[in-house]
Amino acid sequence: MPDAEPSFFVRHEFLIRRLHSLTGLVFGGYVCVHLLANASILGGAEMFQNIVHAIHAPGPFLVVLEWTLIFLPILFHAFIGIGITVGMIPNMRNYPYGANWRYTVQRITGLILFLFIGFHVFHMHGWLHFDAWIAVVEKWGGYQFRPYNAASTAGLALQNLLVALIYAIGVLAAVFHFVNGIWSAGVTWGVWTRPEAQARALTACMALGMALGTAGLGAIWGMRQVGRPENIDAAIAAEDRMYDAKVESGLLPRNEHKRSHPATTEGPGESNSTTDQLPH
Repeated sequence: MPDAEPSFFVRHEFLIRRLHSLTGLVFGGYVCVHLLANASILGGAEMFQNIVHAIHAPGPFLVVLEWTLIFLPILFHAFIGIGITVGMIPNMRNYPYGANWRYTVQRITGLILFLFIGFHVFHMHGWLHFDAWIAVVEKWGGYQFRPYNAASTAGLALQNLLVALIYAIGVLAAVFHFVNGIWSAGVTWGVWTRPEAQARALTACMALGMALGTAGLGAIWGMRQVGRPENIDAAIAAEDRMYDAKVESGLLPRNEHKRSHPATTEGPGESNSTTDQLPH
């Protein structure tokens, strides 16, 4: 009986692994930007809101950029990563003991990230931006974030201690997965081949991981502080002033869907910034 033909993934293992490595670096770059942008909340609600305004400056082109540079690479990386984990693509390499446990944790954090990213996108953005869908997911605790009231809505969304703990676990999983992935990519692409170079690279990756982990956890703490009852009204007032000023100057298009408490009139400066109108 002739041997079965190798699967598509086995036949193209070399190419798939390198694409998996490259998309992992794209994902890691996004993680760095995302965590550092979120950590700006430690400088106050205004600083964080300015960064979010800059991120949303491309307007309708933002969706194209997100899918091209973020979502599609992450989906490809996640799909192939799950395939590697369950044995779709055999592990043909021999890992020394020191790297073997990191390889195992890499797979575990990858699965954690797959679940966490799904939760995070639902919790903050609701997955899909259709009014009928949003009306439903808000009742399930989704779609909590509004870009033009960034600090206040993120802060309120993280007031639940269990939710904050889930975010902390997700952040630490993302950081480990990224920095260990950098080290693995360096081996895969032949950047560091000698044991001494690999040891130095591992130290550098660990230092980067410590910095990113601190930024990520600091962002969670800072957002929770903004969302506290004694701070929330000041944050909302600052966000509304910034929104009105940018709309009046033409630097920001009016978009009430990106606010937590849309204005009841057409003119700028007439929004109601009461916590009763924030997403729950």
